[in-house]
Amino acid sequence: MERNWQEKVIERGGALIGYGRVSSRSQDLTIQIDALTGVGVKEAQLYVEKVSGTKREGRAQLKSMLERGLRKHDCLVITRLDRLARSTRDLLKIADILDEKGVDLVCLEQPVNTTTPEGRLFFTLLGAFGEFETAIRAARQREGIDAALAKGADSPFKGRPATIDADRVKALKADGMGATAIARELGITRQSVYRLLKATRKHAA
Repeated sequence: MERNWQEKVIERGGALIGYGRVSSRSQDLTIQIDALTGVGVKEAQLYVEKVSGTKREGRAQLKSMLERGLRKHDCLVITRLDRLARSTRDLLKIADILDEKGVDLVCLEQPVNTTTPEGRLFFTLLGAFGEFETAIRAARQREGIDAALAKGADSPFKGRPATIDADRVKALKADGMGATAIARELGITRQSVYRLLKATRKHAA
């Protein structure tokens, strides 16, 4: 008999970490908590909060979990994707963080389970869509710059585009974001992020 996903996580030394959220203080978290503990998440490893999910800002429990509550081989368990993120862009950023940490994702009410080969394809597709969006955005920006340069002296673009905001890159990295997510957020390449972070580490040494 094939092992269930909980057994696979425990066998490799990971833990089941639960996250639940409702959008307002008048809503009840009991249903989500019961569902998460019902599949094996311990109460001590639950992160729950009552806050709007339109942005990650202000979601203290989510921030704490992503920064300190997850280790390699753990599995993040949620009831629905909209409890974790309220936009594709936000979900891509979180998925990238989980992927870099080596953490799986299981969604109890939707067919998302990255402990399986089919489920891991979910992360791959998310990353592919994210890279595509970044490439399209960069291409459009380049077309706009080229068009402006073609207008001559009145163009606001002189020479090379503006340099990368190094402080912003370092701040996002300190906030727990991976290189792919940072590149996606700022509309730059991952190679640029890697080079800047490498240069920062050498300077600090």
